[in-house]
Amino acid sequence: MNKIHHIKTISEIHQMMGLAKPKHPLVSVITDFGESQEMNLEGIRFSTDLYSISLKSDVEGTIYYGRNTYDFQEGTLIFLKPNQVAEYEAGSEEVSHARTWSLIFHPDLIRKSDLGRQIDKYHFFDYDAREALHLSDDEKSSIQNIVALIQKEIESNIDRHSQELIVSNIKLILDYCTRYFDRQFYTRTNLNKDVVTRFEKVLKDYYDSGQAFESGVPSVSFIGKEMGMSPYYLSDLLKKETGQNTIEHIHFYIIDRAKSVLLGTNQSVSEIAYSLGFEYPQHFAKVFKNKTGTTPTEYRKVKSSQ
Repeated sequence: MNKIHHIKTISEIHQMMGLAKPKHPLVSVITDFGESQEMNLEGIRFSTDLYSISLKSDVEGTIYYGRNTYDFQEGTLIFLKPNQVAEYEAGSEEVSHARTWSLIFHPDLIRKSDLGRQIDKYHFFDYDAREALHLSDDEKSSIQNIVALIQKEIESNIDRHSQELIVSNIKLILDYCTRYFDRQFYTRTNLNKDVVTRFEKVLKDYYDSGQAFESGVPSVSFIGKEMGMSPYYLSDLLKKETGQNTIEHIHFYIIDRAKSVLLGTNQSVSEIAYSLGFEYPQHFAKVFKNKTGTTPTEYRKVKSSQ
């Protein structure tokens, strides 16, 4: 396996790509990939201490997910956060012939701002590359206009307003991307229904096989891996499609299954809890009451008497 190259600063990115020194130590907009790149990134695995938002347009071989009739073809945004491992894979078209840019910023840029406290709510930084955002021409234009404002601010004389304006525009980009991901989930509604069906089958197979007794309640990460999706993407997709995220779906399935066992067998509550993957019956009882308003014992008693 190739060594992972770790990049700590904006300056290192510029140096690695043969670019001039950055105008700002904590943020940069890179646009001249084809002209200034001095090294071949093909097959190189890397991670950084940085956030990045990158547009890939007219570049073959970089999009792995969801190229179906619901998607726009004009451009794709890919998001990376600190310590994610990425690998560049070229296609048949030269990067210099493509329209690409990357907005890169260090966490220190936003650390004292509202965005620094809210950055984790932008789940798409945890999506896989194949779950990227596919933009229409209008959407791409909106994002690029904001990036141009950030670039202009970086290249101007830095003053006491600069950082606040740059951070505000980064947040604006992320808020627009949240809207555009909502659009993407919406326009893929038929595809998403297939995902919901697959999700339910994975969950049913897990419990029918008795795996819960051995391995516990399935985690969001486990379900995502089984479905070939990042946990956050799967959870956001389910939330948009059904109103419930992944853990809520798992709990709903568990409670529904528990109800059947409570009324259809003489198993104790503890036995049912263990069979459903709970390490402690008290935890099962708490989840059950939270979802139904009653304890498993009370539910069995009331329903059996009806």
